[in-house]
Amino acid sequence: MKILNFGSLGIDYVFSVEHFVRPGETLLAKERQIYCGGKGLNQSIALAKAGAMVFQAGAIGSDGEFLLDTLRSCGVNVDLVRCLEEVGTQNALIQVNGEGQNCILLYGGANQALTQEMVDSAFAGFEKGDYLVLQNEVNLADQMIRAGHQKGMRVILNPSPLNEAIDRLPLELVDMFILNEVEGEGLSHTADKERMIFALRERFPRAAIVLTLGGDGSVYLEAGQSEPVYQRAYRVKAVDTTAAGDTFTGYLVAGLARGLAPAAAMERASAAAAISVTRKGAAPSIPNEEEVSAFLQRIGAETIHDESQEKFH
Repeated sequence: MKILNFGSLGIDYVFSVEHFVRPGETLLAKERQIYCGGKGLNQSIALAKAGAMVFQAGAIGSDGEFLLDTLRSCGVNVDLVRCLEEVGTQNALIQVNGEGQNCILLYGGANQALTQEMVDSAFAGFEKGDYLVLQNEVNLADQMIRAGHQKGMRVILNPSPLNEAIDRLPLELVDMFILNEVEGEGLSHTADKERMIFALRERFPRAAIVLTLGGDGSVYLEAGQSEPVYQRAYRVKAVDTTAAGDTFTGYLVAGLARGLAPAAAMERASAAAAISVTRKGAAPSIPNEEEVSAFLQRIGAETIHDESQEKFH
């Protein structure tokens, strides 16, 4: 089974700051680092590190060749990525504060210059049963959803960033939504976390819904089922949360694609995301399978120890 990730590729400029810049303020950053980025790139690396066969499609400018080297080194096939001469690669200016939270300013560049010919060409090698992973950082996402649906692929959408372009997508053709509480509120029109996933089910009855809730964990509701699967969040000291959502998405999809039950796939995705926030940067923070397994073994051992201590006392 193959996974096509038709998504964004970019260059991240990460500035470490005491607090996010306020209107009219000039703030001296403590540090600046440059990383590979873009939600598409991050999710492809997470998919590959989780053991999936993943093909990245999309576009870069001539300044983004090093992004392809990074993808290749992680095991991602980049034959479907086009290099455009007339525009630059996507840039993200990311502020990371002392608590590890971030805010992002995005320039779309080549990610907003995709053509219908690129879309048609990318889908030629895929078939029914393959997976299609999409985000909302590229143009023509509507055509990608339709193409994947027509092929019989499982269409998975991470509707990030949530903006007016989402309303122009054929969301009724999506097979799975993976979204955080802000995106969930925007699509469900409720801020009630307990109600949100069921409101999303009412709006998208044929789709599986995966809702991530930060420190409150995550919830998975399969199409046609009434009982959600709940996954706790693992407590770690956050350094940079930039790639947490993308890491979760990649590991979850990879797990489901290789036949893991939703509960097991959610557990590994949550562990991978927890590891990623303890490291700086986006793509460099994504762990491999061995690291995730070791993390879960340690968490399991600590849980057994805690339970035995409670029984002893």
